[in-house]
Amino acid sequence: MTEPTGPSGRPPYRRIVDDIRRRILDGDLAPGDRVPSTRRIAADWGVALATATKALTTLRLEGLVEARPRAGTVVAGTAPVAPPRGHASPGPAPEPELTLDRIVRTAVDIADAEGLSALSMRGVATRLGVAVMSLYRYVPSKDDLVLHMADAAFGEESYPDDPPEGWRARVELGARTFWTLYRRHPWLAQLGSLTRPLPLPRLIAHAEWMLSALDGHGLDPTRLFDIHLLIYSHVQGLAVHLEREAHAEAATGQSEDQWMDSLAPDLEGLMTSGRFPAFAKVVGSFGEGYDLRLDALFAFGLEALLDGLTPIIEGGRGGRPDTADPGVRDAGSTP
Repeated sequence: MTEPTGPSGRPPYRRIVDDIRRRILDGDLAPGDRVPSTRRIAADWGVALATATKALTTLRLEGLVEARPRAGTVVAGTAPVAPPRGHASPGPAPEPELTLDRIVRTAVDIADAEGLSALSMRGVATRLGVAVMSLYRYVPSKDDLVLHMADAAFGEESYPDDPPEGWRARVELGARTFWTLYRRHPWLAQLGSLTRPLPLPRLIAHAEWMLSALDGHGLDPTRLFDIHLLIYSHVQGLAVHLEREAHAEAATGQSEDQWMDSLAPDLEGLMTSGRFPAFAKVVGSFGEGYDLRLDALFAFGLEALLDGLTPIIEGGRGGRPDTADPGVRDAGSTP
């Protein structure tokens, strides 16, 4: 089915493309400036979301705009210069051949910029300028695509062939490497769990580094793996809030500070109720409020965790006491 045309005989998406292209080439929109979102285009131009998406896709293929993590679609850093008058503007360069790597990288870009909830096979196909069904020749489902994305993301960081001296330095490097990946791809921490791990080679490579750092200290194998999971859960447990906060801000339109300000009356009521004296004392002493910094909290927690583990790892206390309820079976896991 052909797309309807307007009074000028041109498809609506082409007129949108021409208008935004002109604003970029004239300098009204500079590199790094946000361009209208699909919803804004649909509202301003009175077109369907699919038409707005097609317009932005065309601009991406021309190299005029790009998706940036947490910023949305912006003017590309090296937007083309307007051609001299009288010369036809060259068409977009031919797209490279569709491959699994291109599909995965495009999907990662979408998840980085808009969150994992915004990812769809149709959205990836639109970004690539191909039919949706063509993706299924490479990945059978969205779930499989997400696994490919995670494996690719975990593979972006590796470890030195000459490791640092001492178990603690090696474990700290492994934890900070994980944190770097979760910082770069906030959606990554939402995948898998301790009880339902992801069977990804590049994720297991990180586990290999951590386990080899802890090995050789007389630890019972189960206790060794417990320590590995404890460190991993510290990193991943904090990292899940990176994506949740971004999603909450997008859904509510409120920043973290604005949301906390809106709760001020409720918090004040709890503090003055007399029911929670310790809470009131600590929170009331903050003055300008508590500044939650996840990077600092990660570093502080990691140091405290390693301090507490040092006598266990170095003191020969490698056995695992059987303190669990015998009627409860622990779920095993491999992060």
